[in-house]
Amino acid sequence: MQQLISVWGALGGRQRAVVVGATLAMVLAVLGLTRLASAPNMSLLYAGLENGAAGDVVKSLEARGVQFDVRGGAIFVPDSERDALRLTLASEGLPANGGQGYELLDGLSGFGTTSQMFDAAYWRAKEGELARTIVSNPAIATARVHIANSSANPFQRDVKSSASISVTPTGAAISAQQARALKFLVSSAVPSLVPENVAVIDGKGGLIGSEADGASGPTADDKAIQLRDRVQRLMEARVGVGNSVVEVSVDTVTESELIRERSFDPEGRVIVSTDTEERSDKADSSGGGDVTVASNLPDGDGGGSDASSSTKAETRERVNYEISETTREITRVPGAIRRLTVAVLVNGTYENADDGSQIFVPLPDVELEALNDLVSSAVGFEEARGDQITIRSLAFERPEGLGTGPLEPAIFAGNIDIMRVVQMGVLAVVALILGLFVVRPVLASSGGQNASAAGALPAPVDNSSPALEGEIEPIGGFEDLPMVSDGPDFGGMGMVDFDMDSPSSSEDPVDRLRNLIEERKTETVEILRNWLEEDKEEVR
Repeated sequence: MQQLISVWGALGGRQRAVVVGATLAMVLAVLGLTRLASAPNMSLLYAGLENGAAGDVVKSLEARGVQFDVRGGAIFVPDSERDALRLTLASEGLPANGGQGYELLDGLSGFGTTSQMFDAAYWRAKEGELARTIVSNPAIATARVHIANSSANPFQRDVKSSASISVTPTGAAISAQQARALKFLVSSAVPSLVPENVAVIDGKGGLIGSEADGASGPTADDKAIQLRDRVQRLMEARVGVGNSVVEVSVDTVTESELIRERSFDPEGRVIVSTDTEERSDKADSSGGGDVTVASNLPDGDGGGSDASSSTKAETRERVNYEISETTREITRVPGAIRRLTVAVLVNGTYENADDGSQIFVPLPDVELEALNDLVSSAVGFEEARGDQITIRSLAFERPEGLGTGPLEPAIFAGNIDIMRVVQMGVLAVVALILGLFVVRPVLASSGGQNASAAGALPAPVDNSSPALEGEIEPIGGFEDLPMVSDGPDFGGMGMVDFDMDSPSSSEDPVDRLRNLIEERKTETVEILRNWLEEDKEEVR
């Protein structure tokens, strides 16, 4: 402590200001970097919450005394506590979903509730439940469901139900396959609602899975993926995981076609009705001779008996036949498989040769034929359609060193936080710079002056300075040099104490002075320069 006081007393005003400023800067830098390094790494807890749900989460965190940070609507907590907090908040029902479900019906009572109010609350609860189910998908952040039900207008006919789904994905826009899944989800939950009447709207991609895009049915890629998965499962069950590669190409029909056909079969007659008509005609005629007076008398003999009669019978039958007629209407929509191609690459086995190398052995033809039959059954092979299946057993390229031995554990097996290491490194560098280039030079200069004032020579310096060469000794030597014990003041640079009682007092003072000059060449030059300057001032 005494040494520090003496050093502080030897400093000038400017040097003291530099020391105080450097000390304060170093302390502040160390405190700031220490706080930065000791602060926990913040990780995202929840984002995109509604105001009420976010407020409930913040209140729960404050009650637990957990450090948190709110940045633009997102809540951050220490990384080490994030997972535990999510589980704990979930057990309390936080964050609460803004959309309410069937709990809306709990507040309805039998008194004062009309059928219209109950229907409105029911469909609102239905929409909330569907929105909750959709949001449970990790790929979807928020969702709203709107159902247009026709039950409110019972006197209208031919009115179909419809619905719309508005979603906000967490990442990229949802795909057409996901949109179809959402359509079937909503249509299955609402009576008399078909998937074609459900619209899916994405905030990033617009209308997804519309009929104009041909997304009403599975595409060729979807069918290819489905068939590939089937074949892949079969191959892995026989040859193992990673020993087979399956590729499926599906050529589908892209145009729609409507065929109407009407055919008649003349041999296939069927009696529909029979109409029979019978007619019978009878005619009698009598003729006489000349007209005389006798012929006009009733009983006269003058009349002649010339009479005739005729009978006619006719039968008519009408039979109605119905000819067999066949009418067919065929509609071919896009998506039908036109041609199917399957390629399967199967790895074989390896045997050790006499020289120690491994020889590849492909699968036998009998096994390849069995696999071909399995693949044909799995994909629905049709030779008339032009389908083709190719199975080959070839060697797989194996990377060098694969499975050569266990991995050696790293030096730092734990979880290393790179930012924490960088912060500690910056802290160490700042402390080192302040200590070496600011405080140490100031203390060193002040220590040299203090030592001079106390009567000791300055600290050793570089002896390679060529300022003084040879010996400093007059022609007559140092015979007349007085022996002083207090030590002379060489130009104000300090006192040289020649203590004769010291262990080295038996040494010749001249030799001792010569040795000191050899050790302190730079200080000696400064002393001589001061003497020369004093002599010049006296001469003036």
